[in-house]
Amino acid sequence: MSTITTLGTKPDSSPEASPKRADRKPVWLKRIVFLGTALAILLGIFGATTHRPVLLKRPGQIASKFDASVIEAARKVDREFQDAWSSHDHRPAPQAPWHTVARRVSLGMVGNGLSLEEYRSLEKIPEDQRVAWWTEYLLDDRRWADHFAERFARATVGTSNGPFLIYRRRKYVDWLADRFQENVAYDQLVRKILVARGSWTDSPEVNFLTATMDESDNRKPDAVRLAGRTSRAFLAMRIDCLQCHNDYLGNVKFPLSEDSQDQESKESLRIGQQSDFHQLAAYFGGVRMENPFSGLKDEGEAYKTKYLGQESETEVAPSVPFEERWCSEQSTSRQGLADWVTHTSNRAFARATVNRVWAILTGRPLVQPIDDIPAAGPFPPGLEPLVDDFIEHRYDLKRLVRVIVATGVYQIDSQWSQGDSTETEMIDQEYEKSWAVFPVSQLRPEQMAAAVHQACRLKTIDASSSILSQLEMFGGVNEFTMAYGSRGEDEFAEQSVTVPQRLLMMNGKYLSERIGNNPIMNAATRIAGLARDDATAVQTAFVTTLNRPADDKEQKYFVQRLVGKRGEARSRELGDLYWVLLNSSEFQWNH
Repeated sequence: MSTITTLGTKPDSSPEASPKRADRKPVWLKRIVFLGTALAILLGIFGATTHRPVLLKRPGQIASKFDASVIEAARKVDREFQDAWSSHDHRPAPQAPWHTVARRVSLGMVGNGLSLEEYRSLEKIPEDQRVAWWTEYLLDDRRWADHFAERFARATVGTSNGPFLIYRRRKYVDWLADRFQENVAYDQLVRKILVARGSWTDSPEVNFLTATMDESDNRKPDAVRLAGRTSRAFLAMRIDCLQCHNDYLGNVKFPLSEDSQDQESKESLRIGQQSDFHQLAAYFGGVRMENPFSGLKDEGEAYKTKYLGQESETEVAPSVPFEERWCSEQSTSRQGLADWVTHTSNRAFARATVNRVWAILTGRPLVQPIDDIPAAGPFPPGLEPLVDDFIEHRYDLKRLVRVIVATGVYQIDSQWSQGDSTETEMIDQEYEKSWAVFPVSQLRPEQMAAAVHQACRLKTIDASSSILSQLEMFGGVNEFTMAYGSRGEDEFAEQSVTVPQRLLMMNGKYLSERIGNNPIMNAATRIAGLARDDATAVQTAFVTTLNRPADDKEQKYFVQRLVGKRGEARSRELGDLYWVLLNSSEFQWNH
């Protein structure tokens, strides 16, 4: 017969039914454990999201003036531009405000504008020293090396992830960034790339070669592609058409050797031949990979190709298209090629580098296309003095950046008007071509994404930021770029903004998430709650986004919209102001 438990009956107190009271933990101990765990989690979150209260280095730790030799080199560049302006009867624009130049420097060196924290720090420095101090500060910041490494990587290995098992683009970019940060001479860096051998993990420079390898046949890199990249990235010579035939249109010309006996040529140039391209490719023809563990090595295998009009392949010996005497004794090895490319007399190498650095800093190269500089000119004003200084100072990239920023041309304003509107439009077009005004250029997709993200955060996002902040920016930039559309390797070609791109900025979640009501992360909400008055809120929003103070008209208009707004309504109004500023042409163009 079963026993029925009635109300008031004690529960079963057997050892199997419940633990002994003595084995139970006191309630107060459980609460302490819970509170301790919660506190540890909160401290972990705080440590992962907090930011140091000051910049990486104090103002007194950074030089506030450029070296005298840098200023002298910059003046030589300016004199060439001034002579060109005088010959075209152009009157150059005045110097741009310091905050405009500082924004240019920031966009060029780290890929986004200044944070509010950085802007306020610059205001504490004498105005005539701010641009030099900011340039020196960024040259000491890891962000510039990372940014330049990505820009140079696009020219040398492209943007594709390549064959996964034998190519690591990220390691190649990090290797470049480390060398830039250490200020390794650029010619030394390029020599390492051209003679690289071994594993793509132990020797990251080898990824220049493995980036061209085929997934289905990964025993050797593509010598043809490597010849094209070497000539374009390191010499700014487009010789790709010579792969299939001689240059019948005269687009590819090489300088004649000084000891040339060609008396019929009235110029110091000769037309490119198909053999020129394949002799360059032959330097990479002997590179092989026995197995993934040993990596790449030179096996000396002959390079063969079928020239136009021939029925069979011809063995091609490595050779350079001009001035073979610049090669080392091992002229047929990749070491000979590296010595030739980086020889101090090979000005094509220095011109290619100067033109690319100028483009990174300004948004537009001196010679367009960026990888097609005529061997014998004519060269634009400023190029040759920069090349002279770059060679003289042993291919110092940091010095090259300093010289360019120190020029009056770099610091010139992008606004200059005379007379009526018709005359102003004509002046803008002609003046931009001659750099008598600073030419405006559309921000690249990566710049746009990074600039938006930084503008929507009050603190600087750099190497000292929390890991969560850095990951958020990295992931957000990649996501936005994928949706917006990357320019790929040809990132300095002029392109128009498309309707889908504009709609993505106006209606996309990337922007809406960063200007919405979020008092912890978003700058708009934090400004709405922390600003002492409406005028301060408007000025702070302008400084954070456009890196300049609002003028009187802008200040008056937006302050009126904030009058009487409190709480969520005020936050929403600041978010709308952010939306307007971030979608303005002023924000989305370098000027």
